[in-house]
Amino acid sequence: MEPVVLGFDEVRQDDADKVGKKCANLGELTVAGFRVPPGYAVSLTGYERFMNETGVRRRIEEYLAGFSADPGNTADMARYEEASVAIRGMVEQTPVPADIAAAIRRRYEALCAAAGEADISVATRSAGPASHPGQYESYLHISGADEVVAGVRRVWSSTFNQRSLIARARQGLDVAFDPIGVAVLQMVDAKAAGVMFTANPSDGDTDKIYIEANWGLGESVVGGEVTPDSFLVAKAGPEILERTIAEKRTWFTLDPATGRPTYQEVPADKKSAPTLTDDEVKEIARVGVLIEGHFGGAQDIEWAVAARAALPESIMFLQTRPAKNLVEKKSAVDRALDFMMREF
Repeated sequence: MEPVVLGFDEVRQDDADKVGKKCANLGELTVAGFRVPPGYAVSLTGYERFMNETGVRRRIEEYLAGFSADPGNTADMARYEEASVAIRGMVEQTPVPADIAAAIRRRYEALCAAAGEADISVATRSAGPASHPGQYESYLHISGADEVVAGVRRVWSSTFNQRSLIARARQGLDVAFDPIGVAVLQMVDAKAAGVMFTANPSDGDTDKIYIEANWGLGESVVGGEVTPDSFLVAKAGPEILERTIAEKRTWFTLDPATGRPTYQEVPADKKSAPTLTDDEVKEIARVGVLIEGHFGGAQDIEWAVAARAALPESIMFLQTRPAKNLVEKKSAVDRALDFMMREF
């Protein structure tokens, strides 16, 4: 039987069908020597075995046999939410097969041993075989082997959130079964985090990199919850061409009272302060160029800056995927013609 849990050093870019694109790309980055937090992948087979061997797939199919709603009718959205709550309850109350749970625990314990501390914090992040940004769910700052197993199961459960059920129904796909992988990734103690596009998304210029950053964890930037700082960087150099320092009102960070990440008000001394130093911006851009070269095309990259590490080791890369929806770069003549067309 093929292993269900694999270290990032055991997977490559072309293993997306086995472990999901996020895990496959993290493995590719790891093996290529880029700075990726330690972690491992739970394969799509793990999802399939959980759903089939426990009988939860059959129970979901029986539930859906009596379910009727139109995914194109806004009046039926509440029915999909009701179905989501019911199905997710089935999934999250079903024990993970013993051998899969044991493999997840062993890998987590190995991460703890390598870090030299017990019960390190990890994230369980969804990794679909095809890219569906924002569709599934991820869970941050999970600690303890049993909680990590539960975190993996919660990611599996997220394939039955309302938006996923509706998306599959609209596409005529199997609503009751949607195998995904899960990345278990050691958390970075991030002072700042964000995203980088290795081509300028506003005009498609492949000679420039665009970076967005906020204090704390990167979910505030990825989720569009804040107006982040932004930096436009020429790949040659690299050289910072433009910087826009926003007033940052909220950040996603650990709540000292609960130990869980939440949105909080940014401290007054940080609101108008740059999230990144020039050296940090240049290091993020420098590595971005290398990642783009390794994957052979413009990339959309998530990164974080560790609070208690020095450059360059402080910059960690959490995900990369092909950049999409870039505006086509136009020549000076084409831009002039566009301007004249607007004028007449």
